[in-house]
Amino acid sequence: MTLPNMLQITPLLSACRAGTLTPTDIVREVAARVEAYAAKDPAVWISRVPMERLLARAAELEKLPADDLPLYGIPFAVKDNIDVAGLATTAACPAFAYEPRESAEVIKRLEAAGAIVIGKTNLDQFATGLVGMRSPYGQPHCVFNPDYVSGGSSSGSAVAVAAGLVSFSLGTDTAGSGRVPAAFNNIVGLKPSRGVLSTYGLVPACESLDCISVFAGSAADAWEVEQVAGAPDARAPFSRTLSPRSLPLTTFRFAVLPEDERFFDGNEANAALYAQAIKRLEQLGGTPVELDFAPLKETAALLYSGPFVVERLAAIKDFYHSHRKDMDPTVGTILDGAANYTATDVFDGIYRQHALQQIAQRMWDDFDVMLLPTAPRIVTKQEVIEQPIAANSLLGGYTNFVNLLDMAACAVPAGFAPDGLPFGVTFVSPAFTDEDLASLAGRFHEALGEAIGAARIEKPEAPAGQAASSSSGRVLLAVVGAHLQGFPLHWQLEKENAVLRETTLTAPDYRLFALPDATPPKPGLVRERGFIGAGLEVEVYELDAAGFGRFVASVPQPMSIGRITLASGKEVCGFLCSEAIARSGTDITATGGWRSYMQKK
Repeated sequence: MTLPNMLQITPLLSACRAGTLTPTDIVREVAARVEAYAAKDPAVWISRVPMERLLARAAELEKLPADDLPLYGIPFAVKDNIDVAGLATTAACPAFAYEPRESAEVIKRLEAAGAIVIGKTNLDQFATGLVGMRSPYGQPHCVFNPDYVSGGSSSGSAVAVAAGLVSFSLGTDTAGSGRVPAAFNNIVGLKPSRGVLSTYGLVPACESLDCISVFAGSAADAWEVEQVAGAPDARAPFSRTLSPRSLPLTTFRFAVLPEDERFFDGNEANAALYAQAIKRLEQLGGTPVELDFAPLKETAALLYSGPFVVERLAAIKDFYHSHRKDMDPTVGTILDGAANYTATDVFDGIYRQHALQQIAQRMWDDFDVMLLPTAPRIVTKQEVIEQPIAANSLLGGYTNFVNLLDMAACAVPAGFAPDGLPFGVTFVSPAFTDEDLASLAGRFHEALGEAIGAARIEKPEAPAGQAASSSSGRVLLAVVGAHLQGFPLHWQLEKENAVLRETTLTAPDYRLFALPDATPPKPGLVRERGFIGAGLEVEVYELDAAGFGRFVASVPQPMSIGRITLASGKEVCGFLCSEAIARSGTDITATGGWRSYMQKK
């Protein structure tokens, strides 16, 4: 089996369970991709697991039943401030490097679930920065343009996913390091509630605020990883049990920046993309509510422009005092600033933090989630070289407050500017709403209809709200119901001279519902992460871009056109349905598809 460009969890896992793919196949392909991508960007990895160890790990897994392991054979990368037994932990500082005696708790849990560590990725030294430029191991770049930063501090982790080298990766997020790189590389970055993922085995940045975060191609994949990796851990001083809290998912209120407070540092394209994101979320059932951003902005300033920098020094104080000369100059300068604060200043900062937490808590009476830009704009590497502190500060304006105020966050792609650079938004919600937050952010991401990560490079621009077309200017569209051959709406495809390319199945995690009172009768297709079925029959048609545009314009509610994953792992355009409306109908998944259902009816 040929692996898809983006190594999302469900297609790989399904193929392994079906016996068409093995962990050995996966590690060989991943190793080849890593080597090939190094020619484009040699700074993604700091260390890698030797091939013989990867093959031994794959062989070990192949002795186990794939159905019993939720991440069987799934390859992942680890930010190099998280311990992995057998690989040095450097935190991007060679003088600091050590050989860990054991893996971090999250690594143990992921490996126990069948996942395969590929290696350790680059980062801003000691996880101090949002640019991905503060490492002696090189500076990874944005997968869309080497002149632009990858984002940091989890730079290599984000690029490894976006370039299709691994299925997911672990980053860390204290001020936005698990979100900004996601936005700059067109992937998802899930920052769990503080303490849900154990930080045992993590080199701390600010220990009271640090979160281990997850990069993936979809919010559902990221949430799956969080579920596997998360557990209380008495060895981690800030560990907490995830006590789930619900969010409304069909009709909800979401906070947005007032128009006169939207700061994009002069980037009008990103301003327009944020406005489009608001409209898209309204279409998914949301009502926008204007946000008073002032308390959040004040909170953000505490992290780098206030006494909390002292906690960054506390994390590595012994090393700092003995090896200051061995540190990245910008990182060292930031930690030097800790000397400007007294113990009184620190406590004053803590008191102000808690007062701001009270204000933020009252905000949730007015809305359910926030929808914010992940960053005002992406910056060039040259900008960072010329203004290292200012460029970094620009990127944290919409992220720095989240951990200080004990919130969860999920960054997702939100489109591309005309210059081909990505833009992202972040969903922010109260602590312990992680599952519903990922669900809502995932619905938004799927409605975007864009390819994930660097896979988008192979596709030309499409009009806003439409899926990108193939490199030939034509679009593949999967139909599942009334547009099938012999059914009442098939004429709409014939009108656009659509050509049938294949009859196949969806990936196994889709359900099909017969919609109530639909004329003509039609089904609704819904993706349910974690569900494993047999796949549903679809017909895949090819249309030219203009015909596809006309076809999309004719699609009535509650239907929409998004991205559908086929059994092969390939993504194509296809019909999706409002989940609430679909589930009000009859679940017909077991019939295998609309044609079989109608024949039996």
